[in-house]
Amino acid sequence: MNTIRLFTAVILFLALSCKKTDNKETPAYEDIIEIKTSFGTMHMWLYKQTPLHRKNFLDLTRNGFFDSTTFHRIISGFVIQGGDPNSKDTIAANDGSGGPGYTIPAEITDSLTHKYGAVGAARDNNPAKASNGSQFYIVVDPNGEPGLNKNYTVFGMVFSGMDIAKTIAVQPKDTKDRPKTNILMDVNIVQKTAEQLKSEFGFIVP
Repeated sequence: MNTIRLFTAVILFLALSCKKTDNKETPAYEDIIEIKTSFGTMHMWLYKQTPLHRKNFLDLTRNGFFDSTTFHRIISGFVIQGGDPNSKDTIAANDGSGGPGYTIPAEITDSLTHKYGAVGAARDNNPAKASNGSQFYIVVDPNGEPGLNKNYTVFGMVFSGMDIAKTIAVQPKDTKDRPKTNILMDVNIVQKTAEQLKSEFGFIVP
């Protein structure tokens, strides 16, 4: 009888141990944007406060939309801009006028400003301030660009590789701010936990 009780106790202990292990929480992974260029790699956080822009950028990245587009507009001390599918062709004059064929409703919020490293959505002069579906810019002014606040949607930030963005901003260019040599990008989604982001980049998830 004692043997049976001992056997039952062991089975119960093992069952509870397995259940405890099974209930162990799996770390949550965040979708991070990785932008590779010939000058180095940048990493971008997409704000969850701008869900339309975030989803759009992730969807385009998954579909390879940004690959081989260029940073077609560079202004030192201001911004670098890219994401135009027209920049894949050999016609320099049409760079800056393209997109995926749709706009995104503005998601302008006071809490997301044009600080150093901010990622904003380019747009034409439309009253609703709707964003171009793919063109984006990165603020390279160390003091930020407060003059752009409330006029363009800020939907992300570069938390690693701003030295790369600043290097791109000072490359030789023509009178229309287009680089004389194409600066191509390869854009991917990488997944990191909050702990990995902190240990690898010193970035704390907002």
